[in-house]
Amino acid sequence: MLFKSNLLLLLDSNSILHRAFHALPPLFNSKGEPTQAIYGGLRIVFKVLKEFSPKYLASAFDLPVPTFREEMFKEYKAQRPKTPKELTFQIEKFKEVLKAFSIPVYQKSGFEADDVIATISDLSLKENPNLRVIIVSGDLDLLQLVSEKIQVYTFKKGVKEEVIYDLDRIKERFGLEPWQLVDFKALKGDVSDNVPGVKGIGEKTAKQLLAKFGSLEGIYQNLESALKERIITLKQYQSLKANKDQAFFNKELLEVKRNLELNFKLEDCSWESYNKKEAFSILKELEFKSLLSKLP
Repeated sequence: MLFKSNLLLLLDSNSILHRAFHALPPLFNSKGEPTQAIYGGLRIVFKVLKEFSPKYLASAFDLPVPTFREEMFKEYKAQRPKTPKELTFQIEKFKEVLKAFSIPVYQKSGFEADDVIATISDLSLKENPNLRVIIVSGDLDLLQLVSEKIQVYTFKKGVKEEVIYDLDRIKERFGLEPWQLVDFKALKGDVSDNVPGVKGIGEKTAKQLLAKFGSLEGIYQNLESALKERIITLKQYQSLKANKDQAFFNKELLEVKRNLELNFKLEDCSWESYNKKEAFSILKELEFKSLLSKLP
């Protein structure tokens, strides 16, 4: 079910731009400025605006400063290559583009866009319990937020094949509830974030443990039962005991924070109109002729 009108559309802007940057061939305007991430990002924004007709619209960004996760664990995402300067330029330019379309930008030093999005989602639903939220993101880190009122719109391949994750789709793909996904990664590890799991615990065992005991806390309260019922081997039991602190540390790293102090009001995200002259001007500056006729 897709929700319309009484809907907040949240853009996970950094992940959208990263996805577009790597999915599209290099593109430059006549000034020699790189533009393919902005172009791809705008196409996604135009598409979801047309598809969902949201009443509210907002965007979230990472900031180029260390987050609390990197301070906790120096190796967090350390394997990822440094953001190319061509993309860094486009991220900052995209903020100007969004402002031209009257789309508010939210960011918080020391935190990731995921934490900002989680906080905005909760604050919005507190203000308006009948609201529906769709998060547009280039990755799956935000699936832990999915609920009866929150969905995640993402992509299978490049920026073309879209998929909407609701409760049923997450259950179908992972065999878990959204809130269990953090515990799942805490046990098996998360390669994309460079977070090590518990040695000897893979996806199958992690799912079996969570299916039986519900959560990381439940698993550790019932380790002996898991061994007796042969859900885990003696070696896995010993590894889980030895790596308990690591497992809970992983959960702290991977769980989004939902209580940031943000200067946020839902009414500030009301998207009723924008300055078409200003939007036209910035698209012309970027030389996106094909998008001028597609202005929302």
